[in-house]
Amino acid sequence: MFDPKQLGDMFANMQESLKQLNEKSKDTRFNVKSGGGLVEVSFNGAGEIIDLNIDESLLEDRDSLQILLLGALNDAYKAMEQNRQNTALGMLGNLNPFNKS
Repeated sequence: MFDPKQLGDMFANMQESLKQLNEKSKDTRFNVKSGGGLVEVSFNGAGEIIDLNIDESLLEDRDSLQILLLGALNDAYKAMEQNRQNTALGMLGNLNPFNKS
């Protein structure tokens, strides 16, 4: 049977889980390549760009550099968002206020 006290406990646990998730996300590292590795972007789960490498051959071709850089950054953002969604769904899956245990 549902216990209203469990709801408060559930929210407290969820807040603690979110805090741990935010701390852990900074340790998660993503690497994205564009143009066959001509542009590489590394970032953490908090969305902070950690490293950026651009092949010297692109330094004289501004248009190609912009296209590949935008592609790499967009791919990085998508990977980070997918990771956040998967993590959040996993967290929500562990919450069950109707648990009989």
